[in-house]
Parts: sequence; C-alpha cells; structure tokens
Amino acid sequence: MFDIVHKRKRVVQIIIVIATLPFLFWGIESYRNTDGEDYVAVVSGEKIHRQEFDQALRMQQESMRERMGDSFNINMLDNPEVRVSVLESLIQQRLLNHEASRIGLAVLDSQLVEVIQDISVFQQDGKFSNHQYKEILRNQGMDAVRFESRVRQDMLRQQVIEAYTKNGFISNTVAKNIMRLSEEKREISLVQIQPEQFLSKIKPSDDEIKSYYDSHQNKFRRPEQVKVEYLVLSVDDLAKQVQVSTDEAISYFNEHKAEFGQVEERRARHILLSAPTTASDTDRAAARSKAEEIILQIKQAPQNFADLAKQHSQDAGSADKGGDLGFFGRGTMVKAFEDEIFQMELGEIRGPVQTEFGFHIIKLSEIKAGKEVNFDEVKEQVLEKLKKQKSEKEFGEMAEDFRNMVYEQSDSLQPAAETFRLPIKESGWINRKEGKSPYLTDKKLLQAIFSEDSIDNKQNTETVEVSTDTLVSARVLDHRPAAMRSMSIVKEEIIKLVAHQKAVDQAVKEGREKLEKLLKGEKNVVKWNPVILVSHNEPQGLGYDTLRSIFKVQPTKLPTYTGIINSQGGFSLIRISDVIEASVPSEEKIKTFSRQLQQVFAQEELLSYLNAVKKRYDVTVRQDRIENKL
Repeated sequence: MFDIVHKRKRVVQIIIVIATLPFLFWGIESYRNTDGEDYVAVVSGEKIHRQEFDQALRMQQESMRERMGDSFNINMLDNPEVRVSVLESLIQQRLLNHEASRIGLAVLDSQLVEVIQDISVFQQDGKFSNHQYKEILRNQGMDAVRFESRVRQDMLRQQVIEAYTKNGFISNTVAKNIMRLSEEKREISLVQIQPEQFLSKIKPSDDEIKSYYDSHQNKFRRPEQVKVEYLVLSVDDLAKQVQVSTDEAISYFNEHKAEFGQVEERRARHILLSAPTTASDTDRAAARSKAEEIILQIKQAPQNFADLAKQHSQDAGSADKGGDLGFFGRGTMVKAFEDEIFQMELGEIRGPVQTEFGFHIIKLSEIKAGKEVNFDEVKEQVLEKLKKQKSEKEFGEMAEDFRNMVYEQSDSLQPAAETFRLPIKESGWINRKEGKSPYLTDKKLLQAIFSEDSIDNKQNTETVEVSTDTLVSARVLDHRPAAMRSMSIVKEEIIKLVAHQKAVDQAVKEGREKLEKLLKGEKNVVKWNPVILVSHNEPQGLGYDTLRSIFKVQPTKLPTYTGIINSQGGFSLIRISDVIEASVPSEEKIKTFSRQLQQVFAQEELLSYLNAVKKRYDVTVRQDRIENKL
C-alpha cells in the first residue's frame, strides 16, 4: 500500500506539484478567451473549451510517457476510454468547484501559504525560497495571484473529497469474513468440451445456408466505399527535414544540462506500523511502541531486517519484498520519509520516523549517485529535441496556411502539395468504419470524406487534426455505393458460421448431459484433468464466471460437480473434490486488511457522491468533439 499511496502526499500537494505546474503555467486565463463555440462540454453553464481538453490530453500523454517509458505508444490516446476519462476529470473539477461553493468551504491564507511553501520546486536547501518562487512563476509567464488562486481552488476541492475518503468504516468482523472467503481453497478438476470437437462432423444443408443468408442480410451487405488521395502535414515529418548545427546543440546543452544528467537515487527498505492521521491517540501510541520494540530486535540482528519487514510491516505493497521500495529520487516519497532517507549513510537504520501513514523503520540499502553527462554522450538526444522544437514552431506557422490553401483551392490537393513539399498519398478502398491506419481511421476525417460534397463534387475535405500536431486533408478519387453480396459469393463464409453455431450447441448439450450423469452418481463419465487448487486470491488462470460457479456450490458431500458455458462457447465440467478452509488470520492482519477495505469503500463512496453531484447539475457533453482526435 505505501509504495502506491506515498506518491499522493496531500493529493500530491493538492494536485499541483511539479507534474501539474506546466499546466498551470500554460495559462489558465487563456481558456476564458477561447471562442465560445469551440467547447467539448458545459457544466452548469460553464464551458470546458476544446483547447483545455486538448491540453489535458497532452498532460495525460506526458504522464503516461513518464510512467511507461519505452513501452509507451502514442496510439494509446486514441482509445475512446482514455479521452472520456480525461474529460470526466475536467467535469469533476467543475462539479467539485460548485459543491465547495454551495457548502460554503473556505481556505485560510495560512493554509495556502503552508501548502505552497511545501512544494519542493519552490525550495532551496529544503526551505521555501520566495525569490525562487517568483522567479519560476515569472519565467513561465505566470503571476502569483493567478497561481495562488488556482492552488486555493484545488484545496477547496480536496476538502470536499476528504469528507468521503477519510470517513469510511469497515468492521473487523466484515474484514475477517472477506479474508476467509478470499483465502478458502478448493481442489478441483476440469474437463473442457469445446465446439472444435464437433466441427468435422457438421455439414450445413443448403436450406440452412439459405435460411441464415435470408435472416442475416445486413451481415452480407458490402458497405459504401471510396478511394482517396490525401496530404499529411505533421511535426514528426517536418522534424525529419529540419537541420540543427552542432553549435546550436552545444549551446542548448550548456543552458539545459540538468535535463540530461542523472539525479541521485536511493534504495531503501522500511517497516511500516500503520497509524494514519485518522487514527486515535491510543492507536498511534501503540504503533510507536511496537516500532520501538522492533528497532531493538533489529539492533541485535541488523541482517534480519528483511525478515522482520515480512513479519511485521503493514505496508501491503512492500512487506512481501522484505520492505524493499526500490530506487527513487527526491520528490517521490512523502516529505518526512524522504528527508530522512537523503540524510542517511549507506547501511544506516533509523526510526521510528512518523509520517501521515504511521511509523517507519528505515534502512538505506543502496545509493545511486547523481551524474553529469558530457555533450558527446547525449548529442543525438539534444539534436532530436532541437529538431522537435524547430519543427513544432514551423508547424505552427504552416498549419493555418495549409488549412486555407486546401479550402480555397478545393478542387485539387496538388497546389498544397507543391507549396508545402508534401507527397500526395493514395488509399485503397475504405468505408465509413474501416479506414486505413494511421490517418484514415479518424472519425471526423471519415465523416468529411463520406460527405455529399466530397463524393459528388470531388472537393477537398476540411483539414482535420487526426492526432496531436498532425493535419490531414483528403479528396475522393473513386466511389462505389453499398450493395448486397450474392449468396454464391458468401456461401463459404456462411457455412463456417452455421457450422460453428451448431458445434457450440452440440458442445453445450453434451456438457449438460454429462453433468446430469455425474450428479446422479454415474462413474467414468469423463476423463478428468489433473487436480489443481484454486481460490479467489489464486484463480490459476480461471475466469471470473468459472471461479464464481466453483465457490457458489455448497458441498455437503464430496466429490460434487458443477458446470458452466465457457468463453469459447463450449462447456466446462468441474469436479470439486476437497475444500480447504482458510487459516484464522491474526488480529494485526485483520486490522490492516480492514484499513485497506476502508480505503476501497471510501473511494466507492466518493464515486457514488460524484455521480450524484453530476445529476444535481446540468452537464452536457459534445460527444462528437470528444470522439474526434484533436
């Protein structure tokens, strides 16, 4: 648990530490100056402009890139769920603003000062620097009044949230019962009766084929299709043409060395005795006392730190790893914990250290020193960064001219291709739902391509931003209307579909017949696969529905049997041969699990509250603008 939630200190300093500073600096006021019609949602009369949504997507992109490293793929942001999630976050911010105002919440100036002074980017040598604070804001074109207003608003929202997240309650009895159910194991054997076992014996008749064709006409209709030519203007393509001199790269490197060096990182183990800020004085005193007892044991045998962490730590995320938190740099852990770590000597053990999570015993196990790099080591990285910056600037200068030219000279893409030195590309046949990756899958672009003006008059489409900094305009070359494919053409396809459905029906029928025989006590009905032990915590690869059917059975006599239609359309026969009750957990484990359940419960309560709030206010979403890539 600690290695997840420690990164969220005071909601990561009220959701505005370094990760969100670029967003704040970018200029919140600019949203209010945006064209009033270009919006993606309206919350109680307040518009969320497309520009704000676009910027939020960029922030999500950078956040995902930082978390995922080399495994990050820009196409992940094409997922509609990601786009909806980003918008939902913006909507929730507006709703919480209204709720804070309705309830009459306030943030004292002293509270605001404390939070801002605690943001590490504004500190020098661990202390707040007013000079650095003003300098950073000034460099980013941000004044203190606007910044502090934003921070105050975030703090108000957090007050609303904490009313739910800090007041959940789960009794130890409920926690104990859930632990028992989740840890109970059952010894089972499986037999899968799959449709493939029957396919070779199934030959659909001509009447069955015709009947399927007649009743599934839409399945065999060829959609309306077009062939298009198109132009792509993108930052990535421009970057390939940009030239950057070595002198430019060296100059940039000398001014931005901190971007390319390696910061100091430390690796530590810890033992957490949980005592959150909501705990009573008695519980905190008990946790501190327990921590002091463990420290005495560690002093007698320091080599046993990992074993003692596994035995006593109440941090579910690291206890099983002997308390190991891995490597981390400054700004990652909660401040009190981090300050202690970066003062320690290698191998030193300290504690108890109190944080908002409880009392920690800490061992510093490794230090990865910070490192400055020379230009030659990062030359290619610097060159690529400068190329990207130059191409972004060039793209910004060219984008409007590109839009205007394809619109004003709408009967051909050739003038724009020559002016901007872009190759004209051609597609194969595409339809409204299945374009050609990576550009002709955009919904807004496909909508423009299949418009009456594009098809009948062969006019250039409007310019569409299919992804960040990538513009596309297309022109229809050929068109063929929707048409019904004849049965002779799709006959083989129908044979496969009908045969598969009949095989599914046969597999389920046979599975149910064999289950009935097993429940009647007949022997040697099937040959069972080897026995496995399963539980809710260790499902052994079984799906949720299968696991649910296994634990739904109340075995009064063993072995007993059950069955379920599986995800492949066949039937899973299951024999339950033994039930292994869960061991009685210690009171300490019950309390820890109860606190974890409390967090889950509190999050569910908050979600329910936010859903109720959403119904209280008038919220309108422009779905077409969310689905379109910006």
